[in-house]
Amino acid sequence: MSVADFAMDIDLDAAPVAQPHDYRLRPLAALRAFRKLIANKEDTEQVFVIMQALSGRSLPNGYQRLLQSPEGGRQAYQHLELADKLQDRDWVASFAPGTVGAAYKDFIAPRGLTAYGLAEESRKVSGEMDAQHPLAWYGRRLRDVHDIWHVLSGYSTDALGEACVVSFSFAQTKSLGFGFIGAGAALQLESAKSGIPFGKAVYQAWRNGAKAAWLPGQDYERLFAEPLDAARARLNIASPTIYDSIPAHQRDGVLGKRAA
Repeated sequence: MSVADFAMDIDLDAAPVAQPHDYRLRPLAALRAFRKLIANKEDTEQVFVIMQALSGRSLPNGYQRLLQSPEGGRQAYQHLELADKLQDRDWVASFAPGTVGAAYKDFIAPRGLTAYGLAEESRKVSGEMDAQHPLAWYGRRLRDVHDIWHVLSGYSTDALGEACVVSFSFAQTKSLGFGFIGAGAALQLESAKSGIPFGKAVYQAWRNGAKAAWLPGQDYERLFAEPLDAARARLNIASPTIYDSIPAHQRDGVLGKRAA
C-alpha cells in the first residue's frame, strides 16, 4: 500500500482519541478578537483566538495532505517538535552564513523572538495545543514555522509584513483564520488613505504563497542547511516586490508592529 493509499484510509474523525479541535467556525469570536487586536497591537494572544475560531477543517485537511507524500509521511512519523529544535541556540547558530538557518538566526535575534515565546502565547488560548494527538502536533508545526516563513517569504515583523506573511500562510494552509487576519489588516492599513499600496502588497503575498511549493511538508532540519536563495528558488517563492518598494518607516501605517 502506498503512502497516499494509507493516508486516504485514515479517518481522523473516527479516531478513538478525543479530537483536539472544534471544527465549527465562530466568526463573531474572531471579530471580537480582531477588534481587541486593533485596540492593542501587542496583544498576540488575539491572533491565536482568531485562528482557533476560524481554522475549521484546515488542520485535518492539511494533515491528510502531509501523509500523502513520502517526505510528509516521514515528518509525521518522526513527530519532531519544531519549537524544541528552534529553541536550541547552539543548533540554530551552527549554520553557515547565507543559509536559511543563518537567516533565521539573524531574523529572531535582534527582535528577541523565541519559538517558546510563541508557544506560550498559543497556550493562553487553548490547553489542547499540547495534546498528544496528530492534529495537535500538526497545529504546533504550523505555529512553529511562522518565523521561518517570514524568512523564506521575505517579510519583516512590521504591520504590513505580518499582514503579508499571514496572507502567504492562508494560501499555504487554507485556514480562514489567516485569511481573516490578512484581509482585516490590509483594510485597516488602507483606511489611512495614504496612497501606499498596502492592499496590493498583501494580495501579492497571497499569490506568492499560492504559487510556492507546499511548505508544511518540508524537512526543516535539512532546509536550514540550504542556501537561502537556493531554497527560495527550489520552493518557487517569489520576491515580495511590492512590499520591498514601500519604505520601511511606512509599513506600520495605522497598525503597530509585532511585539518581540
